[in-house]
Amino acid sequence: MKVLGINNTITFERRPTNEEEPGLRKACQQAYEAMGSTDRIVITHGSCFPSIGRNTYIGSPYGNAAKEYIKFLQLYGFNGNQLGPGGELEMHNGKVNRSPYNSSAFAKNRLFIDLEELTTDKYGNILSKETFNNVTIPIESTGKDYDMTDFNEAVQTYNTALSESYKNFKTNLAKGQPQAIALNEEFNAFLDKHNERLTDEGIFKVLANYYGTDKFGTWGNKLDQNLMAEIHKNNPDAIERYNSIKNTNKNSIEQYKFEQFIATKQIKENKEWRDKQDFKYINDLLIGCSKMDEWRFKDAFLDNYSIGAFEYSGKHQLWGIPALDPKKIFKGADMKLNTGGKFLKEKLDFNLEFCENTRIDHALGLVEPYLIRKDSIVFDNNGNIDYSKLHGSFMSETYENGQKIDDYYNYPRIIEKIILPTLKEHNLKPTDPIWETVCSNPKMFKEIFYEKHKLPELIQLEWARSEKQGRTRWAIVGSHDSLPAQLMIKQQGWIRQSPAWEPMYLAGYLNQDPQRLDENKSFCEEISDINPDKSLKEGEMLDKADKARVKAKFAELLTSRRFEISFADLFGINDIIYNIGGVNSKDNWRERIPADFLDKYYENLSSENPTALNMPEILKMALQAEIDMAVTNSGDKQIARKNLYEQYQPLLDELQKYADILKEPEPEKL
Repeated sequence: MKVLGINNTITFERRPTNEEEPGLRKACQQAYEAMGSTDRIVITHGSCFPSIGRNTYIGSPYGNAAKEYIKFLQLYGFNGNQLGPGGELEMHNGKVNRSPYNSSAFAKNRLFIDLEELTTDKYGNILSKETFNNVTIPIESTGKDYDMTDFNEAVQTYNTALSESYKNFKTNLAKGQPQAIALNEEFNAFLDKHNERLTDEGIFKVLANYYGTDKFGTWGNKLDQNLMAEIHKNNPDAIERYNSIKNTNKNSIEQYKFEQFIATKQIKENKEWRDKQDFKYINDLLIGCSKMDEWRFKDAFLDNYSIGAFEYSGKHQLWGIPALDPKKIFKGADMKLNTGGKFLKEKLDFNLEFCENTRIDHALGLVEPYLIRKDSIVFDNNGNIDYSKLHGSFMSETYENGQKIDDYYNYPRIIEKIILPTLKEHNLKPTDPIWETVCSNPKMFKEIFYEKHKLPELIQLEWARSEKQGRTRWAIVGSHDSLPAQLMIKQQGWIRQSPAWEPMYLAGYLNQDPQRLDENKSFCEEISDINPDKSLKEGEMLDKADKARVKAKFAELLTSRRFEISFADLFGINDIIYNIGGVNSKDNWRERIPADFLDKYYENLSSENPTALNMPEILKMALQAEIDMAVTNSGDKQIARKNLYEQYQPLLDELQKYADILKEPEPEKL
């Protein structure tokens, strides 16, 4: 068989056959419907998607490989994927800032363009197959269950490929090629909507390339640093400088616009395909923005402060994210949007343009951001931050020259006046988004977020129990900033003593029917080390119990009506961590799903030491828990038990059948 460009003539795992797949899909779907599940989401950031055909050094959520990945997720009942921020990445001294949380809120990430599409008749073959093959590499299996994004190689690949594509597009257009004419009509319609923004961004790109960095505060010319702010003041020197750059760099700016058009076109077409599949993308509304965005809206931000995160240890996280000036959010008694308010509104509109829902990053930052004075960030003789001199405070507690910086409390009005109305325009209820609330809870935030608007927090089951949280809110075990669950239990010592991971709790939660006390006891022993198998060494038994406890934790998660699972947990990838929050690791943001992910997933499940999630097995555990809860909560347990098992025992058996299939090694084919 052929899986994503890798030829496999021998397989050692028993995966579902083409004839079995419809039954597997139906069983998973029926189980979720029985439990009232509405949203089953995998977290896979754009760069983490696998390759197909050839490797462009980075993944894309919009190409043909993404379609294959989505089909795999749908097989196990997932109906959506949460992306990371999908904007254009920053460049500093020729190197990519890999974090998507510093990307543009408006410009699309051109590295997500499916280059192979540009070699087809649909695009008039604007990229030659020869060039495509020269700048990409064949897919090879490394034997590992993960791949790594090479951002800087990807930039070089796309620089070459997109430069040729734009040049050939212009040539084909001049020759009257029908595909080029049709493409140009779409391009012009795109420019009718976005040309002003794209021109501003194109000029920024020219200046950033000239100075060698997107960090505009280091540019040698003060006028260039403040160009857009001065344009807004109708400064004639700024207007002259702007027009001069535009006229002398027309070709490079037009190429930038064309790249943005192609990226947007493919995103739009991907949505049209996903709509037919009934599979949603959840975009990530980053709390910050790129240097390019900050430059465009410079007069909307505070000069002396940036947003960070409060830590009770005193070693606060320094994100360096620009903070909106509270006096620039609204204007007038009727609270019309000022520059900063327009920025936020436009940012959310762009976020939802081609996605069905949103994850609102750091919701605290929309109400009560933690501000750090830039001039208080000093370093000791060893180059470490001197936290004793760091000055930080929450927005409502920040004073400048004896006066509150947000004296009219404009920040607490952002959710009511900007976020919720914009969500409504996109047919989303206040409870639909994933409000990321894993943060400190100052008084102002609790009053606005929870008490006034009654918005739901994201339940982090790494720390919490489902039984105390309710099951209608979004729930998660680990995010893109977390260790995979199997590393949590091994490397975070507090988890073994945590009430959220306690074997007696998990066993009791998943086996609540009084008639299943034996199963409860047996399960409790299985996920703890209180009754070790004498044939195993102590460490081996602990490892076996840990894996069983992780399964139980994910079964608990699946009883939530809306949940998320990290791709690393799904595939059981434990040798690398996608992002270590607060740590500047050389491997942060680089983990990626391998091209032969199907092989790796099924090999893992049928091995002697599986770490991937056997979804039918865990789904059966969750469905059994739901049946037990229904029995326990019924007035007549005997009748309820009889009726529920008549209805659901065949489904439990089906799930067990497919769980066993995934564990079964397939005989070697000669």
